[in-house]
Amino acid sequence: MTELMKLHHDAAVAVVTLSNPPHNLISATFIEQYCACLERAVADGARAILVKSDLRHFCAGADVGALTAGSIDSVAILSRLESLPVPTVAALNGAVLGGGLELALACDFIIAAESAEIGSVEVHIGLAPLLGAVQRLVALAGPARAREIAMLGRRCKPEVLERWGIINLVVADTELATASLSLTRQLASGPTVAIAGIKRLVNVALNHGIEAADGENKTALAAMWKSKDLKRGIDAMHNAGPGTSIFEGN
Repeated sequence: MTELMKLHHDAAVAVVTLSNPPHNLISATFIEQYCACLERAVADGARAILVKSDLRHFCAGADVGALTAGSIDSVAILSRLESLPVPTVAALNGAVLGGGLELALACDFIIAAESAEIGSVEVHIGLAPLLGAVQRLVALAGPARAREIAMLGRRCKPEVLERWGIINLVVADTELATASLSLTRQLASGPTVAIAGIKRLVNVALNHGIEAADGENKTALAAMWKSKDLKRGIDAMHNAGPGTSIFEGN
């Protein structure tokens, strides 16, 4: 089977590089490899994951000729991605369209190059987004913006989506690699158990509401209280002051 992406480790950071020339088009095979690659990164001990492309475009959408009704189980895929216990960062360049935007929305942080063109464009072929973009756009930017993005199918400038709260940061094209890796390293050096708990609470709140997240809070905190990193953090604060902790991820 052709490998459509590459995985390598930079200390506690796993870097997943999309590499399906020419445009990183999505197929059922691509999605399966993508999910398996991220899961393998976690199994290998990664504490944060960076997703990027080594091509001109991050991902220009789906290979529509390779997709049929039911060929992608969006619920199962999103469940696999959201259940990853470590934070994920998407570094967007070039065209980020259709399923490419959805891959990014399934990550915890999005950094975009200022020249990127980003859009939910499935409406132009008579489809809605396949991997939950509409629902996630509603959660991030509200129903009015979700309708605008998905119904009109326009390509948006990154600074507009940053202003709407859909992406975290826009940087110069020449700074994308450095900025995205720096953020991922910062996350990887953090208290992994606490970050996993925060991620879980955010996802539960988004998917099931604040009351459900309140119900998860005790379980999330229990894991943090048991973590060795909490002791390291408290000891460092007492001995050297806030912000001096060196966490080991357990």
